[in-house]
Amino acid sequence: MRKRGFEVIAAYQDQAINLPKRATKNAAGYDFEAAEDIVIPAVWKQIIQHFVKGSAVAGKVVKPVLVPTGIKAYMNQDEYLQLANRSSNPLKRFLALSNGVGVIDSDYYDNPDNEGHIMFQFSNFGLADVQIKKGERIGQGIFLPFLKADNDEATVERTGGFGSSDNQ
Repeated sequence: MRKRGFEVIAAYQDQAINLPKRATKNAAGYDFEAAEDIVIPAVWKQIIQHFVKGSAVAGKVVKPVLVPTGIKAYMNQDEYLQLANRSSNPLKRFLALSNGVGVIDSDYYDNPDNEGHIMFQFSNFGLADVQIKKGERIGQGIFLPFLKADNDEATVERTGGFGSSDNQ
């Protein structure tokens, strides 16, 4: 019986995507790789460009970049996959996870919108754009259990993909 693990989503089946793996036997996190080349633009560059063009709108100046992994994760109903940044990303490349940590719920797997495609959401606080290459390690995922409150009454089923619970 399968408990938890990773699969390549259909759209990336023929693109030599590596499943996440732990670097050492005592590592908690599974290292995720970028599924394609992508550029994370410098936040400061985006801000300056918007102000020069005179099109700065509150909340719309800087947008995080979603970095695709080509991976989906399955797990038990009382577990989630926590996405965390690599410790070297902020220190060496000024890359931060825009949402702090990512939470991949068990019902995200195989959702009808995007098959449960896991993406890392980055902002670049450096002065220069950062190029991420396909196959480069970008973050890690840690499977964790969670608990429910005594008065929990959640009954709604997931109907979509990325950020779909915002629509509830």
